[in-house]
Amino acid sequence: MEKPKKTESQNSRRNFIKNAALASSALIVPRHILGGVGFTAPSDQLNIAAIGAGGKGASDIKNASVNGRERVVALCDVDFSGSASQSVKNFPNAKLYADFREMLEKEKDIDAVTISTPDHVHGPAAAFAMERGKHVYVQKPMTHNIREARLLTQMARDQKAVTQMGNQGGSNPLLNLVQQWIDSDKIGKVHKVEIWTNRPVWPQGNAFPKPAPGEKPDDLAWDLWLGPAPEIPYTPNLHPFNWRGWWDYGTGALGDVGCHLVDIPFRTLGLHYPKSAECSVGAVYSKMWTPDYHPEGCPASSFISLKFDATQKSKSPIEMTWSDGGIRPAHPDIIPADHDIGGTDSANGVLIIGEKGIISTNINDSSPLMPKLYLNDGTTEFGPQTEDFPEPEYGHQRKWVDACKAGFGSKEHKELTSSFDYAGPMTETVLMGNLAIRSYMLRRENGNGGMDYYGRKKLLWDGDKMLITNLEEANQFVGRTYRDGWKV
Repeated sequence: MEKPKKTESQNSRRNFIKNAALASSALIVPRHILGGVGFTAPSDQLNIAAIGAGGKGASDIKNASVNGRERVVALCDVDFSGSASQSVKNFPNAKLYADFREMLEKEKDIDAVTISTPDHVHGPAAAFAMERGKHVYVQKPMTHNIREARLLTQMARDQKAVTQMGNQGGSNPLLNLVQQWIDSDKIGKVHKVEIWTNRPVWPQGNAFPKPAPGEKPDDLAWDLWLGPAPEIPYTPNLHPFNWRGWWDYGTGALGDVGCHLVDIPFRTLGLHYPKSAECSVGAVYSKMWTPDYHPEGCPASSFISLKFDATQKSKSPIEMTWSDGGIRPAHPDIIPADHDIGGTDSANGVLIIGEKGIISTNINDSSPLMPKLYLNDGTTEFGPQTEDFPEPEYGHQRKWVDACKAGFGSKEHKELTSSFDYAGPMTETVLMGNLAIRSYMLRRENGNGGMDYYGRKKLLWDGDKMLITNLEEANQFVGRTYRDGWKV
């Protein structure tokens, strides 16, 4: 769709926001005299809208408002009867919409949007917003598939959009300690990274729920909830949370927390696209000798291996392993047996393993990072095991808002920890694990009446070309098929 031209009043207001600091102090009465300490003039406020106002969206838009410093002008959600109702209470003057496309066409003064929908709508909503000149904050994973991540990364540059992905742990100051350990060569060359999670904590690995059109809540705009996914009758147990386990809508355990966990080694080791991926998944048997087969959904558990070339920060090739469903790596010998690995109860974590020692951290969402250094010579160094920061989620949303007001290419923009220039390649790496899982489930009948699972192999990835080079059928999972009106 052709990008609408901005009106003269829009351009004037936005230019004022960006250039207000240049105005002559001799001509302007100081704002603290007019409105009190901390007062922000209406012309200096960012006009923000939420696409997805419930669940995580409620905290995203609240944090982006910076305690009322910025103006929330519109809220979009497919169901305001649920947790999105809290956002309506928080922002009673905001206009309400069910369809973000309608909202962005009508509300011409929106400067920026937070996007906190199910994963399958992240890409379409972000693209639609950026095409109309909006800055975007998008929940993790940045997109539902690799192709979308690549397209949105370039689109942000082309549109000069200030972007941030919602892996708020990327703004955790304690990551600097992990970075210092890596940069000072404390653990030497890194050859392996082990990552694990207790997710999924929602139903996964079983048959897709049956539709029940008569049970659709009156307030739920079901067709808009489906978005780019195939049209199906209303199906219970998907909205508002359990969609995560189905490929049409979610991205499984990796999509849920991979951007919080993979971010730590990806960032500190300076990783780029992986060069290969392979996996195995846990099988569930409802009858003897015949594993259940539900390729439309994510498995109950999986193990994934991604290989990376050497980086400037670690001079040797690196293998990154991922395990979910409660499966975790073995306890390293140099870590005392009564110490948790990763986080509390070893439920989630990252081990960065070098020739001279190991770095252990927790998941980096809003849980304490709990960085620990164990060296082979017995030396240890621990960061704080609890965290107390003055801003919610390490100021991740507020920093994005400040960067929007400062403008594309500004110092504030360049200091963002998860703009799409970084978040795009990192998200692609997370989603490579899902590509391996989906390829693992490919099968066809053989001449003996059985099934050949021909995708159960090491997949070779050309990151620059965005292509699996040794199994053509696997490339169908690089992108997706879209319903009309939702294409990216």
